[in-house]
Formats: sequence, C-alpha cells, structure tokens
Amino acid sequence: MRSTIERSLLLGAFLALGVLFAHEEPKGKAITVTGDVIDTGCYVAHGGHGAEHVACATTCAKAGVPLAIADASGKIYMPIATDHKNQNAKLMPFIEKKVKVSGVLLEKGGVTGIAIKTIEAAD
Repeated sequence: MRSTIERSLLLGAFLALGVLFAHEEPKGKAITVTGDVIDTGCYVAHGGHGAEHVACATTCAKAGVPLAIADASGKIYMPIATDHKNQNAKLMPFIEKKVKVSGVLLEKGGVTGIAIKTIEAAD
C-alpha cells in the first residue's frame, strides 16, 4: 500500500513540474526567412562572414556568441529561445551557410527575433 502512495505522489510531482516548466507557443506573425547563419560578434563588430569565416564563427558560437540569420538586405533575425534551449545548437550545422527558416516573428525594443519551428539548407 505504501509503495502505491509513494508512486502516486511521485507521479503527481512530475506532473506538477511539467505544468510549471511548460511554455506557451509564441504569439506573432508566421514568417519564413532565407538568409545566412552568422556569428553576431564578428558580423556586427567587423563584418566577418562568409565561407572564409566558418572556423572563427564556429569557435565564437562554441564560446557562447549568439548565432543569427542575416537576410539579403542585411536584416538580422535573432533566434528566440521560447523552448528554453540553446538556439546555437539549432544553427551550428549551418554556420556561414544559407538557410530557410520558418517560425514566428517576435519584435521588441528594436530586436527582431524568430522563434524557429523549422530550419533547412537553402540554395
């Protein structure tokens, strides 16, 4: 009997934690962006980007420098962590490559972000 009560309490605790850490889907306009995955530090500081910048961008991203998507006009879209996970992990395979990203547009305080739903290589 006691083990049944303990299991029930444990299950209840896990369910409560699930509710506590659940997150809402972001509210905003659905968008698709095509652009290059950049390391924001080098791109903003000295225009570093492109095939010759892959090794540096990879080192920067592994050190925690945020990756982002720069479209053809130069507009930067920051990936927003609505899932509470490291967004660099989603973009690492595509460093300094062209991607097509779909998600939800999120803007606030001059920052343009995208809550990424899908990402794929683009031509």
